[in-house]
Order: sequence, then structure tokens, then C-alpha cells
Amino acid sequence: MPPHSLQHELGKKHHFAHPEEEAYLNLIRTARVLEIDSLRLFRPFGLSEATYNALRILRGHEPKGLPSQMIGQQMVSAVPDVTRLVDRLCGAKLAQRRRDDADRRVVTVRITPKGLDLLAKLDQPLIHMHKAQLAHMSRAELAELNRLLFKARHPELAAEGTGAPRR
Repeated sequence: MPPHSLQHELGKKHHFAHPEEEAYLNLIRTARVLEIDSLRLFRPFGLSEATYNALRILRGHEPKGLPSQMIGQQMVSAVPDVTRLVDRLCGAKLAQRRRDDADRRVVTVRITPKGLDLLAKLDQPLIHMHKAQLAHMSRAELAELNRLLFKARHPELAAEGTGAPRR
């Protein structure tokens, strides 16, 4: 019989003490399970989720590119060392750095044609992967999941209109 709850899936004998704990652990467990597929997709191309995300960000800012620190601000998951991430992309010839002519302290990073080609190869397989991962959920369920995940990340929005902070 397939598991019907996180408690059952983990083989936990007792209920979680708090629903917040169970929700948090469900989020982490689900993210890790889904992450495995993307790691398998990216690995043959020498990418991690972070390097893939950085390339997508750079593609979105073509043709001008983006200052290094702005890449870090737009990442889905925080990366402790954006400089090292950009070093890897530049070393693989997927991105290139250029000093700003007006302010030499600013380094702009642009995706290269090789980086654009790599993303183009991954676009469709990634869409197919996401669809396969979540094919068992209806559009309404996906919309509700997205709404609830956004709400979980932004407690300040949930507190609006109540007069009380959530945290």
C-alpha cells in the first residue's frame, strides 16, 4: 500500500507534534524528491541547479548582461559565492565578464552563444520533466499549490488586514 502521509512515508510511529513541523518537512522532502530529476537532467551537461538558474537569468537580460551581484539577487536559491559561480560559467565558456566602461568597479556578466545553445537544448526536456513530475495534479491543484507556497514564503502578506504580524 502506498504511503498516505509524510508520517507513514518516513515510518514515523507518532504523529508530528505540530502541523507547522509536518508542513516544513513535507516541503523539504518534496523539494529533494523533485530535485533529483533536475540533477539527472543537468549532470550530463556539467550543470548544477545553480549554474542552470544563473544561465537562465543571464539569458533573460540579453543583450546587456547583468552585474554579478544582481545575479545573486535573482537566484531561486541563495548562492553563498556568486563570484565562484560566475567563474565556473566563464571557465566553461557559457558566460563572459566585462568591466563597465563608466564604472570600472562594476563587472557585467553576459551569456555566450555557447550558453544560449546549451539552454536551448535543455528548454524542452526541462518542460517535459516538470510536466511528468506533476502530471498527477490538476491545473486547479497546481494553482492552489503555487498560491500556498507563495503565501508560506511571504507571511507579511498573509498578515495584511489582520492587524497582527504573523511572525
